[in-house]
Amino acid sequence: MSETGTCTSIINLRYQDGSEGSPTNPAKFSNQDYEQLKAYSNRRDKLFVDSTFPPDNRSLGDLPDMPTWKENKVEWLRPKDILKAQGSSDEPSFSLKGASRFDFGQGNVGNCWFLAAISALTFQKGLMAQVVPMDQSFRNYAGIFHFRFWRFGKWVDVVIDDHLPTIDGQLLSVRSKGGNEFWAPLMEKAYAKVCGTYADMNAGLPSEACKDFCGGVHMTFELRQVHDYSHDEKLWLQLSRATGCKSMICCGTAPKGGEIVNTVANTGLVDAHAYSVTGVTEVELYGSKKRLVRCMNPWGSQEWSGDWSDKSNLWDRVSSDDRSKCSVREDGEFWMELEDFCHYFNMMSICCENPNFTDGDLTCQWKCMIYDGKWVAGRTAGGRSSTGSFAKNPQYRINVTKINKKEENDMNILISLMQKPQLEGRKDAQKRYHAINISVYKVPEGTRSGRLPSSFFDRSRPVNLRQMYAYQREKIGEYSLELGEYVIVPSTYKAHQNAEFVLTVFSKADSKISPHDHDEDDDDDHHSDDEDNDVPKPSTHSDDDDDHDDHDDDDTDSDRALFKRYADQRGNLSARQLRKLLNDNFPHGTSWGYDTCRSMITMMDTDHNWRMGFPEFSKLWTKINEYKTLFKRSDVNRNGTLQSSEVQKAIESKGIDANDFMVQIMMIRYSGSYTTLEDFIVLMLRMENASDVFKNNSSDGVITMNWEEWSSNMMYN
Repeated sequence: MSETGTCTSIINLRYQDGSEGSPTNPAKFSNQDYEQLKAYSNRRDKLFVDSTFPPDNRSLGDLPDMPTWKENKVEWLRPKDILKAQGSSDEPSFSLKGASRFDFGQGNVGNCWFLAAISALTFQKGLMAQVVPMDQSFRNYAGIFHFRFWRFGKWVDVVIDDHLPTIDGQLLSVRSKGGNEFWAPLMEKAYAKVCGTYADMNAGLPSEACKDFCGGVHMTFELRQVHDYSHDEKLWLQLSRATGCKSMICCGTAPKGGEIVNTVANTGLVDAHAYSVTGVTEVELYGSKKRLVRCMNPWGSQEWSGDWSDKSNLWDRVSSDDRSKCSVREDGEFWMELEDFCHYFNMMSICCENPNFTDGDLTCQWKCMIYDGKWVAGRTAGGRSSTGSFAKNPQYRINVTKINKKEENDMNILISLMQKPQLEGRKDAQKRYHAINISVYKVPEGTRSGRLPSSFFDRSRPVNLRQMYAYQREKIGEYSLELGEYVIVPSTYKAHQNAEFVLTVFSKADSKISPHDHDEDDDDDHHSDDEDNDVPKPSTHSDDDDDHDDHDDDDTDSDRALFKRYADQRGNLSARQLRKLLNDNFPHGTSWGYDTCRSMITMMDTDHNWRMGFPEFSKLWTKINEYKTLFKRSDVNRNGTLQSSEVQKAIESKGIDANDFMVQIMMIRYSGSYTTLEDFIVLMLRMENASDVFKNNSSDGVITMNWEEWSSNMMYN
């Protein structure tokens, strides 16, 4: 599938040139700088080892269908050592003759969806160079490589070492067909790091990876379920447009009997399997045109055996020019007729840097606007329209000022809503996804600016009458909007659900957007939490307030009222009661876990009475406010999270020694690559608690404790 057409790229236009997260200046994943780390390794004359994605079974994860005995045989080797174990005298190479879909085959990780997406990516040389920097090699070797992915609104640069998992000298996962070419296994490792582990890559849809390769637009099309003549005509038109727009196209077969098992059908196709679409063409057979689709199995073998397959005698009945399109080799790639394609595959996805593939208009320059937002329980998480609090959701008012009147029902607005993961591991994050939806309403002329009140939504109907919520990472909608003003409302199905999201609006028409994603009190029937005097609020004093002492009595009374509202009859808080208090009243609308709250109670329980009374709560509440102020002061770039360097400075500002290694392991244990406010509070509570224990029991830098004291502090506090 050649790189045809003059489809205009808009992905680079989303960002200010050189801004962090842009293609030319990707954000540093795990706060790792590739150039600095490589230079440091070369200066020390030591090969790089990535402590954030260590070469051991922690990075492998819990792979399905891999017994413990086999997992224990996994050995992490660098490319040169892999070739040596295989008895090869070749030197390792990053890429021999550029990246090709024929360079690799799938291994023992069930990530056919990812490899199908890579296969589709290899056709788009510009995108390929963005994701896989091809200036990398094994010259000036330091054991370090890097790759770039688009993740939730920004490009990130992911650094890895080149240890790869092997069993008996053979690569465990994606293998290189060329033997000594390693760009594909290394790219897979970088994506595994982004996902959490190799096991987190098990099972998925190619559209997810394609999105991460370009940050553009993807659409999914049903095949077998809606297969008829008119559908096939529309699909062929869509395929033709997509190939002209430099799109990545993938497809998948349905599971057999509802089980996701890769059994091989009598057609040669693999059940519950992802393929890439690598080409479309027409050939002439006995005077009639036959529409063919070329697919590729990421296994690098096991092909379709029906009409127009490699060994089909139908190729003997066409012209020599048409016959030259078929290559008879067991490489996983094959042709099949469009009708068979629609019958045997159940879905197809198209992903492109911009939405031009939707109508094939290569000359249209779509405009793109991207917004980071969040649903915060009690503030901006209003739920679906029937909840009565729908107006609390973030609102984005869009003014369409110009349209193409020549095209009737022209889909001129495309909206993408992508929720950010709340957990680091891809599999765990998928379990926590909320049901999300996009609603668009027409705003009557003359309506005042700002947020729209509940009364507006009560009397209005959305442009998209069918409101379908889905537990998906991303929800996409196409709209044909006339001149005028509209409001876009992203929402979760249930109210009071916390999550962050990225809203992207692609506009073919001239339009302007005014975001209202905070709870403004600019309407009569929409009030913020601060107006509710029945709910006591957390203290917000900071260490820097000159008149701090003047408010101590007021703060204590406020804290006591808050405590009494949730305490039991004996004046104590259990872990569940503390959790409810924090979730109801914490300003950032977080979702505090039960185990976290139980830990905070034990950390405050210095007299071991197994309870949290008001004195302990007051101490905890003061600490929370103290850490909140410290967090804000340490968050230099104001992105709502702290990187490791910022965490280290914050810890040291409290008079606690903290080296790079200590900060790294603390973040691995309590937060992850980026530390949120909630993670920071728990981390600091534990850090200060450990520091106090050491100071109270140490002499000349040595701590002395008997077994009872040690076990009590380690296992309880």
